[in-house]
Amino acid sequence: MAVTEVTFAPGARWSDDLKPYAGTDLCELPHVALVAAGVLRVVVSDGSQEDFSAGDVMLLPPGHDAWSVGDQACTFVEFSRGNDYYT
Repeated sequence: MAVTEVTFAPGARWSDDLKPYAGTDLCELPHVALVAAGVLRVVVSDGSQEDFSAGDVMLLPPGHDAWSVGDQACTFVEFSRGNDYYT
C-alpha cells in the first residue's frame, strides 16, 4: 500500500476523467482517504450520495462515482489501493 495525495481540480469527475482508463462504468476499487481541502461528492451504485470535506475520512465501497464540488479543487490523501489511477 502506498500513500498518495490526489487532487480533483474544479469540475473533475471520475466518470469523465478516469472511467476510460479504468474501463468500468463506476470505480470498482474501495478507497480509504482523508480529505484535506475542498469538497468531493460521491454517489454509490445504490443511488445514495455523500459530500466529504476537509477533515472527513472517506470509506468508499466499490461501485461509485466522485467529483469535485464548487470552484475549489478537492485534495485528499489516499491510504488504499487505487492510487494507480492517479499516476
